[in-house]
Amino acid sequence: MQVRTAQPKDAEVLHALIVALATYEREPDAVEATPASLRAQLAAPTPPFECLLAEHEGTVVGFALFFPTYSTWRGKPGMWLEDFFVLPDQRRLGAGRALFDRLVAIAKERGYGRLELTALDWNELAHGFYTRRGLTRMDDWTRWRLDLD
Repeated sequence: MQVRTAQPKDAEVLHALIVALATYEREPDAVEATPASLRAQLAAPTPPFECLLAEHEGTVVGFALFFPTYSTWRGKPGMWLEDFFVLPDQRRLGAGRALFDRLVAIAKERGYGRLELTALDWNELAHGFYTRRGLTRMDDWTRWRLDLD
C-alpha cells in the first residue's frame, strides 16, 4: 500500500472517491464539488485542504482529506479530518491503516495538539476503526452548521 499527497492531476479520481463516499453515506446527490473545482483548489497557492491518496497496485483505493484547525484551550493548531474513505471492495488491504498512520505522523511532525473528525451515527465500521486507533467519542458535543448559499 502506498500513500501519497494528491496533486491537481488527481482531481478526477479524487472527485470519483468523493462521489463514492457520498453514495456510501446515503447522500449520492449531495456532491457539489467538480473535478475542475478540486483541480483549481489543489493548484492554488494556499489550497483550502490537503489530501492523501492510498494506492494499491497502482490504483487509488482511498483518500483522507484534511485541513488545519486551532484550539484556544490547547494553544496549538490541530487537524480536522473532513473525509476518510476506502472503497468498500478494497477494504481489508491496509489502506485505511496506512492513510490513518500517515495522518497521525503529519499531525505529530507539525506539532498539532489534536486530530478531530465526525462519523455518522450508523457507521459502526468507522466507529470500530477509530476506537481501535485510540480516538475518543465526544458524545457531549453537538455539531452545528450554517450553510452560506
